Amino acid sequence: MKLFDVYPLFPIEPVKASGSWLWDSEGKKYLDLYGGHAVISIGHNHPHFVEALKSQLDKISFYSNSVKNSMQEKLAEKLGQLSGYNNHQLFLCNSGAEANENALKLASFVTGRKKIIAFKKAFHGRTSGAVAATDNPKIVAPFNAGHEIVFLPLNDVAAFDQAIDNTIAAVITEGIQGVGGIQVPDDAFLKHIAQKTKQAGALLILDEVQSGYGRTGKFFAHQHAGIEADLITLAKGMGNGFPIGGVLIHQNIKPWSGMLGTTFGGNYLACAAGLAVLEVIEKENLMTNAETLGNYWINALRSYSTILDVRGRGLMIGFDLPESLAALRKDLLFKHFIFTGEAKPNTVRLLPSLPLTKSEADIFLEALFAELKPVAAL
Repeated sequence: MKLFDVYPLFPIEPVKASGSWLWDSEGKKYLDLYGGHAVISIGHNHPHFVEALKSQLDKISFYSNSVKNSMQEKLAEKLGQLSGYNNHQLFLCNSGAEANENALKLASFVTGRKKIIAFKKAFHGRTSGAVAATDNPKIVAPFNAGHEIVFLPLNDVAAFDQAIDNTIAAVITEGIQGVGGIQVPDDAFLKHIAQKTKQAGALLILDEVQSGYGRTGKFFAHQHAGIEADLITLAKGMGNGFPIGGVLIHQNIKPWSGMLGTTFGGNYLACAAGLAVLEVIEKENLMTNAETLGNYWINALRSYSTILDVRGRGLMIGFDLPESLAALRKDLLFKHFIFTGEAKPNTVRLLPSLPLTKSEADIFLEALFAELKPVAAL
């Protein structure tokens, strides 16, 4: 049987990893500044993370949600403590797409409405509802789970004010757009849409699947704007590579039996992984490190005239390049052995693990500037 070929693949097979580093099947060592779309939050094979999984495997790895699981309660307590959302409720699932699907469902249940406001260049996942709220015609869903989606330009107050009314179930936006090329919502815009969404009786959904878990220097990216969301979706860095997702749900939303469901969501191993990640983030002050190194990188990148634009917060950074440098990402990978991400047509994305060191950040800058210098000299 062959694999279903939908992913473009580099001819590199990682076989070992530690911290910010990968080794391939040929023994080559790579600096990982992408972490599989911001999945590796506390570094590859962190000792505390590995031990937590091994310890849980010696006890119990899985049982369905038909029995009490105190690991879920421990995870919820720690997540509430570190995120500042102690009064919200936690529903555990398996991925960001599933989290967004459940958030959209909850918004319809609560409001009795089906109309959703989303933003252009957003990416919310690949389930039918999540895809419907994703502005990408290549992967548009064949149906949209009964929702009518209105796409608006990010940071356009006038367009938003014209669209928001009492027919809207929810407004969904990313804390920082990832796949869309690292687009940062203005703090003032987030404050505005939070206020107007509440006035319209709709729910505000913050997709923090990629931008959450301390990546921007705060636990969630939207907290830079000083707002609170009704629903916050999580995944990626939540499990440091172990599949887990979740939805934080406002305390005013009351659950009823069968409202949401999942088979694998919140299983023992996933909870052990999720709890270990939070413990490392707290103990090693990784949010502070993300902010410090992010500012260092952003300032360095902005000092170079060949780079057209630099955007982001903390360790979620994107920068644009002229078309003549479209091959830069491949050059970084194959000449300098550094993994980065991209957003078409010419944006490089940086999403390293949060314990990244300054010396590792400098390795990237030296390689980048070595590639840019010949172009700057022309």
